[in-house]
Amino acid sequence: MFLGAAPVALVGAGYAAYRQAPQFWRQFVEEIDMEIVAPKRRPVVQGWKDEGLNVAWLGHATTLIEIDGYTILTDPVFSKRCGIDLWLGTLGPKRMVEAALGVSELPKIDLILLSHAHFDHFDLPSLRALASRETEIVCARETADLLTPGRWKQVRELGWRERMQVGPVELRGVEVKHWGARVRRDTHRGYTGYQIESGRYKVLFSGDTAHTNLFRELKGGRPIDVAVMPIGAYNPWIRNHCTPEQAVEMAEWAGAERLMPVHHQTFVLSQEPVNEPIERFMTKAGGERGRVVAHEIGAEWSVIT
Repeated sequence: MFLGAAPVALVGAGYAAYRQAPQFWRQFVEEIDMEIVAPKRRPVVQGWKDEGLNVAWLGHATTLIEIDGYTILTDPVFSKRCGIDLWLGTLGPKRMVEAALGVSELPKIDLILLSHAHFDHFDLPSLRALASRETEIVCARETADLLTPGRWKQVRELGWRERMQVGPVELRGVEVKHWGARVRRDTHRGYTGYQIESGRYKVLFSGDTAHTNLFRELKGGRPIDVAVMPIGAYNPWIRNHCTPEQAVEMAEWAGAERLMPVHHQTFVLSQEPVNEPIERFMTKAGGERGRVVAHEIGAEWSVIT
């Protein structure tokens, strides 16, 4: 039977795409029937006080941070898949565990921080669901064009070592070792971590990073209360993602009192076993495991000083 030019072209394009990334397509097919399980824990944000520091890990690099009642959301990804947003759905890895809170369960978000434009950190469907004229966004250099400014109170970019005041919070752009292109050709896009300081509290959100001495620059003044560190996707991507042991080391260089490991147990993005990153991280923490907070999806931690 003659298929016609258009179907033949689609088949050809599909075959070419498979040859370019066979492992991606095998994983995509394998995950079609995979069940997304519920998290074992869910943060009870209704119980958070409007004073003090509250943090919760919602999954992957999505964290909820509240400092004296001011609420910050990092790299929000609530979609079932992270990847290319197509009309019929998203083409990319499927989550293994649901986000610990849905968009409708979140408190009012004052500020969203976006570390870089990779699909697992800068999820447009999630951002569309979160859009509010009461919420500000701060993102890395050369990434604001991916957003629709009119949907937000304000959208601003922050570069490395630059400082910015947003409400009661002072942000500092933190240089990390990663890369920012969303697709292969937009290599101009930036990437960054954030130091967040307000009143008595200081938090580090590292985004994505490989091992680097740059974290030594952050030590000084008041210690960092919590350093949110990525610990997964290092095999074979060690040039762009740190190991769990390196994450602990960099947090110590930065002068962090507590550590919050993220970027694991949510999507399969690499070859290491799913539980290996957190197991290695906790082993490295050793006798100081009490410094590790919210290391399970849905876990939360609070302090008032």
